[in-house]
Amino acid sequence: MMSTKLSYTAIASAVLVLANNAFAQQTASADAAQTSTSSLERVQVTGSRINLKQAQISGVGPVTVIDAEAIQRSGAISAETLLQRLPASAGTAGNQTSAYWTGNGYGTTQVNLRGLGINRTLVLLNGRRVVNGGTGANSSVDLNMIPVALIERVEVLKDGASAIYGADAVAGVVNIITKTGLKGGEASVRYGQTSRGDGDEGAADLSWGLQGANGSVLGAINYSESGAINMASRAPCGLAEVNGALACTGSSSTIGGRALLANGKRINFNQTPGSGPAYEPYSAAKHNYNSNPMLNAVNPIKRLGLSTFGTLNLTEETQLYTEILFSHRESNQLATPGALGVYRAINIAADHPTNPTGQSLVLQRRRLEEAGPRFFQQESNIFRVVAGVKGNIGKNWDWSANVNWGRNTGIDVTTNVANLDRVALTLDRSKCSTATGAAIPCGNYLGYGNLTKPVMDYILTNLRDTGGNEQKGASANISGELFELPAGMVGFAAGAEVRKESGWRNPDSLTVLGIANTNAQDPIAGEYTAREVYAEFSVPLLKKLPFIDSLHFNTAARYSDYSMFGSKSTYKAGLDWQVVPSLKLRSNVSSAFRVPNIPELYGGVAEGNLTTTDPCSNWSSLPASSVVAQNCKAAGVPAGYTQLGNTILTTVGGNPALKPEDAKTLTAGAVWSPNKSLTLTLDYFNIKISNAIQSVDGSTKLSVCYNTPGLNHLFCAPSSFTRNKTTGEIDFLSSQPVNAADEKISGFDIGALYEFKLAGFDATLNAEVSHLKNYQVRPFPGADVIDYTGKITGGRGSYTQWRSLSSLTMAKGPWSGSYTVQYIGAADDINAEPGDIGAKAPGLAYHSAQLKYAFSKKLDLAFGVDNLFNKKAPFIQSYTDANTDTMTYDLQGRRWHVRAGYRW
Repeated sequence: MMSTKLSYTAIASAVLVLANNAFAQQTASADAAQTSTSSLERVQVTGSRINLKQAQISGVGPVTVIDAEAIQRSGAISAETLLQRLPASAGTAGNQTSAYWTGNGYGTTQVNLRGLGINRTLVLLNGRRVVNGGTGANSSVDLNMIPVALIERVEVLKDGASAIYGADAVAGVVNIITKTGLKGGEASVRYGQTSRGDGDEGAADLSWGLQGANGSVLGAINYSESGAINMASRAPCGLAEVNGALACTGSSSTIGGRALLANGKRINFNQTPGSGPAYEPYSAAKHNYNSNPMLNAVNPIKRLGLSTFGTLNLTEETQLYTEILFSHRESNQLATPGALGVYRAINIAADHPTNPTGQSLVLQRRRLEEAGPRFFQQESNIFRVVAGVKGNIGKNWDWSANVNWGRNTGIDVTTNVANLDRVALTLDRSKCSTATGAAIPCGNYLGYGNLTKPVMDYILTNLRDTGGNEQKGASANISGELFELPAGMVGFAAGAEVRKESGWRNPDSLTVLGIANTNAQDPIAGEYTAREVYAEFSVPLLKKLPFIDSLHFNTAARYSDYSMFGSKSTYKAGLDWQVVPSLKLRSNVSSAFRVPNIPELYGGVAEGNLTTTDPCSNWSSLPASSVVAQNCKAAGVPAGYTQLGNTILTTVGGNPALKPEDAKTLTAGAVWSPNKSLTLTLDYFNIKISNAIQSVDGSTKLSVCYNTPGLNHLFCAPSSFTRNKTTGEIDFLSSQPVNAADEKISGFDIGALYEFKLAGFDATLNAEVSHLKNYQVRPFPGADVIDYTGKITGGRGSYTQWRSLSSLTMAKGPWSGSYTVQYIGAADDINAEPGDIGAKAPGLAYHSAQLKYAFSKKLDLAFGVDNLFNKKAPFIQSYTDANTDTMTYDLQGRRWHVRAGYRW
């Protein structure tokens, strides 16, 4: 069904581009376009809105640039592959090679700078914001929407930039610049697979353009597809340390059914139909389920992209421009058969006809192996339209204004999900029937193979969820030179922006009602509006003095007003000191903030009885000097109060009262160029985040509150919990997210670029190294600090202290090639004991090589190999899947690709 839709989408998209192309041909001259001298001399770099002549650009902070040639050499068919290789990328971020990543919707791909979280890295497309992507109410851009072949370069600013770009630029900014000017056409095809013959990847790209005196147009169609790699082919089973050695373990959700008898004994029902006893004592080694054959190490994904960029010259100084992008994604993930007993207890009486034990029992887990695997399937469409006008005022000023609209819609389907109400009916002998063709067939869940097809057809269903995101915005900017000081021209930029963000997600009705055998979800819907103004200055202070070749002061300020929480102001200030022509020193201090996303604000609020301990239960029996006793008495809890039961009704979900996270950033560095061939950089970064959003469970909130002298803690506020004034019982308790945490991270980035001759070849050595000095998280005031430095965390990813990416490129005549080494340093498992197997992951390096031959200026052929030495992922005790950290290490192994390109 999805493939058919993909074909229809491709045809419709092609018609749209061809229509735009036809219109452009009417307005474009056959003569080659002549770009104005002004546009050649004036440029804008990520991290500043000021357009200055190229020779006058001041350093705005540490920026990594990945150009089109480097992108082509990498052989990547997705933008996330490029970005996640960068040493500055860390922690978790969705990618196509991760079997399970649900934080922003299955199948989505993101980038996570510094490991601070995908929603703390701002992603721009041609300097403008992009609508969030996924399958509804998402928190970051889905990089799937941007075809790699369309990228001219990627600029990664590793510095806070909220004063320049607004919210969410806490860890940095990724600005993806697309190709916009092309005369003629380009076409390329790429194919590759692993050395084991699986995980095939293919891509086909076509772009064409016209340039004339009146304007230009570029159109492109991009398609890519990658195949699956089964997890068992890379990790035959889940491993754990048993008696000092690694051994296969598995899930205790068994195919025969694990049950607890009334006498307290745990048993497992027969897992081999037609032989053996009906049940026997449960044994993990004998009965547990190996999930890996029913999972993928790499999940298949298809992408179709359609783009068109156009310009129309109204006058010599004014130009209309437009960007239209459409992206269609289809992805799916293989999943193990569902297990009963996870979301609803199954009690079977002693006299039930299917119960051979003679005792009542609780069927704790029963995997529905008879149904076969489940599949998670997604279909996502993203539309983006930008239309604007820009121009020059004299020689020194530029201005622009545009509107930006983006919309993402998604559908996700989960197959073979049990309807728990129907499961209960098949066990109720007063309502089900054993007769052939019965409307409600009776089911036997005790033993593998006992479930008949009519029962499976009756209880199983497919869930269908829908959702999306929308962004509407308008902005205007002006940039130029105010006046001249003795040291040079004062640069200035200012602008205003209004933006409306919305997101929604509508789970299947069975999920909302809690009937489906899956995590309960409520619908999500919300929106907010931001209105912002900013100003930026670049002031030349000194020049041509001893040890001061030039000295610039750069500053910016931004005022943001948000409809749901009020206003925020951010700033940035920095010095750019050219000590001598070969040495530059730079430093920036800035403030930044992250806006709570739609799920955090408006996620469906629900109540549930959660296991919770009330510290005021029996408080009067505690010593009078006890802080808990004093606080409970002061709070008016009656003496002799005792908690009734072990659960408390707790509110969960989003929190509309959330405020933005705040951050302070310091970067300081040096750039040394002793000659034209060598450039070395060293940059220090320090980021402190306060008011970080964190969900804290009810027991922790209550414990922290009553153990704090004088009830002087934010968890003691009425927004956290309230008590009945008469009985002392807790009548409201919230575990909704709150602004409670703080985070600190610091480290160094080192870069080197060296151009030289080697055996007659033009050679370039490019190296980038990142050292994490410190990363600490305090979940809430008063809590112990969690130190992630040099740790692998399982769920949050790896925070190894050393990462690097180095490449050597060589070219001579028609031949060119590259050799790349990505290094990931050693790290300790945060949850393992020293000496345990897998307690420490060794440092490892992935080697890649590519060779290209240009038959002519029009035709070239390239061949590459990634993970040249077939490095295996290390065993990690806190593994996410495949016995390792799938967000850090390569599961595919050695793989090759070939690419052919043609231009006309």
